[in-house]
Amino acid sequence: MARTPTSAPRGPRAPRGEFGRDRQAQEEPELLDKLVHINRVAKVVKGGRRFSFAALVVVGDGRGRVGYGTGKAREVPEAIRKATETAKRTMIRVPLREGRTLHHDVNGRFGAGRVVVRAAPPGTGIICGGPMRAVFETMGVQDVVAKSVGSANPHNMIKATFDALGNCMSPRGVAAKRGMKVGEVVSRRTAMAGGKE
Repeated sequence: MARTPTSAPRGPRAPRGEFGRDRQAQEEPELLDKLVHINRVAKVVKGGRRFSFAALVVVGDGRGRVGYGTGKAREVPEAIRKATETAKRTMIRVPLREGRTLHHDVNGRFGAGRVVVRAAPPGTGIICGGPMRAVFETMGVQDVVAKSVGSANPHNMIKATFDALGNCMSPRGVAAKRGMKVGEVVSRRTAMAGGKE
């Protein structure tokens, strides 16, 4: 005896694995990646030198999320791929004011690398040195002034910049920490800015 279907007939089945790929593509937004530095390193072995490449890559979504990673391999493309994978895993979210600049000035430090990062008015652009520029461009910042004071090593400069960005807070975060309303924090900031002028 044949059973009658209880629900309406389904459409044609999708090929295996189609659903998983679509979902993954929707979850991961379009990421921008920038190669900051490639270093060729040599290992001396019995037959001569064996070269490999170390890459430093910055990845961001252009809306406040950014990460950096390093990778090392015998070939340059493989080193870049490894660095990009690491950068995607270590992304942080930085609160932006009006989606274009930071909320406040901040300092960062890593080893001998020290950076000063300052918020800027509209139309300023990104004014900073090479490795830091890659971070701000991939993060989606449009107006910022930054200065590296100390080590010119790209690794230390990037890590110091991430230290600075990790210390950035939005008015909402400050208000939650202090148990105040966002309006009170912002009004105090504008009053202090008026006093400086």
